[in-house]
Amino acid sequence: MKFIPQHLLLTALLCGGTGGTALAQAQDKKTVLTTFTILADMAQNVAGDRLNVVSITKPGAEIHGYQFTPSDLVNARGASLILNNGLNLERWFEKFTRQLGRVPSVTLTEGITPVNITSDAYRGKPNPHAWMSPKNALIYVENIRKAFVKLDPAGAKTFNANARKYSDQIRAVDTRLRTQLASLPKNQRALVTCEGAFSYLTRDYGLSEHYLWPVNAEEGQGTPRQIKAVIDAVRAEKIPAVFCESTVPTRGMEQVAKEAGARFGGVLYVDSLTDARGAVPTYLKLLQKDADTILKGLGTR
Repeated sequence: MKFIPQHLLLTALLCGGTGGTALAQAQDKKTVLTTFTILADMAQNVAGDRLNVVSITKPGAEIHGYQFTPSDLVNARGASLILNNGLNLERWFEKFTRQLGRVPSVTLTEGITPVNITSDAYRGKPNPHAWMSPKNALIYVENIRKAFVKLDPAGAKTFNANARKYSDQIRAVDTRLRTQLASLPKNQRALVTCEGAFSYLTRDYGLSEHYLWPVNAEEGQGTPRQIKAVIDAVRAEKIPAVFCESTVPTRGMEQVAKEAGARFGGVLYVDSLTDARGAVPTYLKLLQKDADTILKGLGTR
């Protein structure tokens, strides 16, 4: 069998597109598609060298309302499995699979107890960003492991060992983040963001949460009512810094910072990894980078 260097595997993982199909043909391995890059990174850690893992969406993409292309469908027809998040995250996924036809899919949030959204049109619906809790990430990994063992029983030993190792790494990051975020003074234990994508993280680490919109809005700016509500909260609680996500414009939150007398603390990563040269090329680095940005923004670093 022709050897394919590891850097090509990573390129296929992060770039998606025709590279994944060509790589699968060259290596004679089964290809697993994921709906976005974070799931691809998790899956690649479990798969090791036995499977090709390719993300449909590319680094930096806005995944809620992604507009899939004809080439996405062509590439997906060569896949053996598709992994999706569920919890209404990928609003395009049902249409995608309907047009695709017979490629099995697995929803990785099965078994997770969702945090429900409490405001606006999404009130009562599950917050889809469950991976922002390392504890939930362990459930993702277990669901990936089971899916891969079913897909490729001969690789069960590899998948089981990889899943154990990766789960240990997730637990280590969870412990580190818990210690670091616990250092925040009581009057600064508040996270203010554009999208309400951090409900699982704030729950895990004992922070309060404010946001402009619960799930990425079409316009990505926030309404005057939403902006005013966050300004009022930042003023009332004397929150020193506010943040926004990497996949949406920051103008609305910069307005909040200016009018509330707070700092704009920087960009947080939620829905997408960067490429290998960027700040968060892996899920574990995403969690740590966000924690570092929060701590620095709130003035404890």
